[in-house]
Amino acid sequence: MIDVDGVAKDFVLHNQGGTVLRVMQDARLTVASGECVGLVGASGAGKSTLMRMIWGNYRIDAGSIRVGGLDLATAAPREIIALRRRTLGYVSQFLRVVPRVPTLEVVAEPLLTLAIPEAEARTRAAALLRRLNIPERLWSLSPTTFSGGEQQRVNIARGFVHPWPALLLDEPTASLDAANRDVVLGLIAEAKAQGAAILGIFHDEDARARVCDRLVDVTAFAPDRAAA
Repeated sequence: MIDVDGVAKDFVLHNQGGTVLRVMQDARLTVASGECVGLVGASGAGKSTLMRMIWGNYRIDAGSIRVGGLDLATAAPREIIALRRRTLGYVSQFLRVVPRVPTLEVVAEPLLTLAIPEAEARTRAAALLRRLNIPERLWSLSPTTFSGGEQQRVNIARGFVHPWPALLLDEPTASLDAANRDVVLGLIAEAKAQGAAILGIFHDEDARARVCDRLVDVTAFAPDRAAA
């Protein structure tokens, strides 16, 4: 479902006369349906960079990344948007939503873009918010007013409200207490059982051990390692 083949990433340092810095080279990994793969490596090794390329936010400078058969290296913007709507979900560390939109609508929005009836979308969103212990009295408020842990749970609810065939998770248990952490790990396990291909960054070693089938060390994709 997710296939990374020979991928490289360059950054242009405009404050240094346009110097090109290669930060990743010959990255290779696959994530099959029903599998959870964890990215590991020291801070700055390239875990988030690789995730952003798979999501389509960063350009791919060499190689290919295929998600559900679509090559993100050559895909048109409209194709990437369509992929995100139906096939590829993403739970980031940080909540990024339009201000003043109620929490229930934030969580239901991915379903509404798929033409799911509004009543069904709101019911499914409400069920996840309850499961993630977001009090109903907060659902009519914008999540931008919430605590860090509450915002993270809204992110997770939005990320799991639709059964995406592929799912990217960037520190999904960060900022969570033990009880809510267990709820999130349960959601990940259920998504795997339903056939989702999951790629995640988990600094929590216990969480990683509970949900990941195998680990990929992105340090191996550093240019000096790849050239060795």
